[in-house]
Amino acid sequence: MTSGDCVARKASADDPLRCAVLISGTGSGMEKLIHHQKSNSHCCHQTVIVISDKASAIGLGKADDLGINNVAITLPDVEDASQRRISHEALITQAIEESGAEIVILSGYMRILTPSFVERWAPNLVNIHPSLLPHFPGADAHGDVIASDVEVSGCTVHFVDTGVDSGAIITQCRVPRFSDDDVASLSLRVRVEEHRIYPRVIDAIAEGRVFIEGDKVTVDGDL
Repeated sequence: MTSGDCVARKASADDPLRCAVLISGTGSGMEKLIHHQKSNSHCCHQTVIVISDKASAIGLGKADDLGINNVAITLPDVEDASQRRISHEALITQAIEESGAEIVILSGYMRILTPSFVERWAPNLVNIHPSLLPHFPGADAHGDVIASDVEVSGCTVHFVDTGVDSGAIITQCRVPRFSDDDVASLSLRVRVEEHRIYPRVIDAIAEGRVFIEGDKVTVDGDL
């Protein structure tokens, strides 16, 4: 028997869970997620908007090609850094709410979120990180792995809290780190697993199979 609260409403293929995907760059994970949604007639989630903090993000063009509503919301011209972050996230929240999205999926989104944004969307706020958390959090996980003596890396799908890559872990995938790896070769190997597991986690959330109680996550069935 599972314990804890179901993370999102239990959706269906006829009434899918509406997703907002936040990106900063190429949007490769976002692209894989949308292909997964479009190719699976039983999929219980649908991307309704893609948002980038960078107008130059290649992923916006990919979303456009896939017929997904997309928008760049760049940092506003506000002098105070703290107020700039708050104003920026207010614009993002407005776009998410106007799209009708119910869950926010971070996919290569490179900005640290403010506590107020996290509190607005949690627990319906999910991220994928390219290391086996709690090891190697932060923006340069692959570089940190290469600089270490570990023989295994991987990726982690987790709920977002107000810390940096510190939220409750949903699942992890392990990937070998070889002695001749550099950041590029390691990241390519990890990305294969990221693209495989992230859509499956969103499947489980939309199907009502993911439960959270404090910092403990339970998944009913396989991913």
